[in-house]
Amino acid sequence: MSRVVLELYGIARRRAGREEVAVQAATLGEALRALAQEVPDLEGEVVRDGELLADWRANLSGARFVRAASTPLPPGSRVLILSAIAGG
Repeated sequence: MSRVVLELYGIARRRAGREEVAVQAATLGEALRALAQEVPDLEGEVVRDGELLADWRANLSGARFVRAASTPLPPGSRVLILSAIAGG
């Protein structure tokens, strides 16, 4: 596992009380589980059991949107977590 940074926007940022969370993870699912452990207020609102809820999106290093928990995260990745709902 390597260090990755999850950048939070909108509701996720407000609930977490910070802009980003650094975690150790090799896949998107591991990163989302670690995020929920680090910021429990996001469990059930943004993530559940290592997956994003339907109204949320993850963008890998500004290059592409990803959804599968098995998506590998290269070392040093930045994953943007944002709402798919306008104004979110």
